[in-house]
Amino acid sequence: MSATAADPPATAASSEAQDTALIRRYGHNGPRNTTYPSALDFTDEFGASDFTEALETSNQQARPLSIHVHIPFCRKRCFYCVCNRTDITGNRRAEPYLSRLDREMTLVGRHLRPARPVEQLHWGGGMPTFLNLSQMSDLIDRLHARFGLSNATDRDYAIEIDPRAADVFMLRHLQALGFNRLSLGVQDFDPRVQRAINRVQSRSLTESLVDEAQRLGFASLNLDLTIGLPHQTRESFATTLEQIVELAPARLSLFNCAHRPRRFKAPRHIDASALPDAEETLAILETSHQRLAAAGYVHIGLEHYARADDSLAVAQHEGRLQHNFHGYTTHGHCDLVGLGVSAISQLDDCYARNATRMNDYAASLDAGRLATRRGLRLSFDGRIRRFVIQRLICDLRLDLGEVSERFAIDAPDYFAEALEALEPARRDGLLQRDGATLDVTASGHLLLRHLAMPFGARPSAEPSRHSRIRRGRS
Repeated sequence: MSATAADPPATAASSEAQDTALIRRYGHNGPRNTTYPSALDFTDEFGASDFTEALETSNQQARPLSIHVHIPFCRKRCFYCVCNRTDITGNRRAEPYLSRLDREMTLVGRHLRPARPVEQLHWGGGMPTFLNLSQMSDLIDRLHARFGLSNATDRDYAIEIDPRAADVFMLRHLQALGFNRLSLGVQDFDPRVQRAINRVQSRSLTESLVDEAQRLGFASLNLDLTIGLPHQTRESFATTLEQIVELAPARLSLFNCAHRPRRFKAPRHIDASALPDAEETLAILETSHQRLAAAGYVHIGLEHYARADDSLAVAQHEGRLQHNFHGYTTHGHCDLVGLGVSAISQLDDCYARNATRMNDYAASLDAGRLATRRGLRLSFDGRIRRFVIQRLICDLRLDLGEVSERFAIDAPDYFAEALEALEPARRDGLLQRDGATLDVTASGHLLLRHLAMPFGARPSAEPSRHSRIRRGRS
């Protein structure tokens, strides 16, 4: 039935209700991570020799480098955490790991020209601030000796910080070491939620670090929040979000809690009856999305937000934004080298992952071998799918004409099944199609994973010179 003059106009409330119904309908299934390929696609038939070959090929292309260092240590276990980390107390217990990191740098560095600039550096965890100031300095010195770190003003050197294990003196030390971006874990300011996840950190502690970081002139500050934690409600999290907005960070990440007690030990300490149900979690996500938009934050995608003048938002506007295993990045043109237990490297079309168990990682390096355990070399089909998903989740639009020209294919025909699978989403207003161009609508922003999923058929792998790589499993 068509609308007439007697029909009431659509209201903001009715539009929000429609969006809620769409998210409820589509958002219950789909991947948690839209990185293509995913780590689940890696095969153990890709090993250290394949990674070595990829490093040598990388030298011929001479792209700049992005280095990720995984520091797996934490002083205290957070019950919601499902990351690869080790709980220890004393800093000295990290020394053997730092020594093995140095061995890995030496082995990797043999295959990389020292003149290649390290445009991006990231220390993740676990929690890198578990290390004391002397250990941090030593690690930076070793990285500089093996790769040659940059003093360029446009470098992107970031570190993840646990506010409970940092103070203003550490921030000044990190700045002196060359870091210019910080990411602080907050999760939630509600004391009841903090006690339930074994992560008590006062608002004043976080505020003091944010104030000092801004005073010191760090280029960007990111705050990590988590939704779906025990005792969270839309009202309680709205209070946390108001306090976060007052701190005015350049970037915000809203991660969805993955409660998987069958696979991981830490979540078993959480009372499952205290977790918000699916409806409440959805309400938290929606109200947060609306509040951040009202505060002037741009929704980059996949629950990441940035101020309009931040480099992520600028890169998205200019079509330069990319996404990898560490999230959205403005340095997707770099070859990514991962160092440490479970670290992932990406060298053009090759992906390599280190051993995920500390004993296996240590044994390889003690024997003078790279710690690569799994990986993948993308096929032509995989390269096409990676590009398509990248552009969709980074630009919030997809030009199949560009895909056709770039890969010399008929992209609408190549992805006919995917486009057919997206027809219900198009009819529901999650995306618009104009010829060969797809645009994600405002209603579809929170459902990017669902919209990208049809393009992500499992990649076929091409055989390497050393081994035949089988098809990854989902």
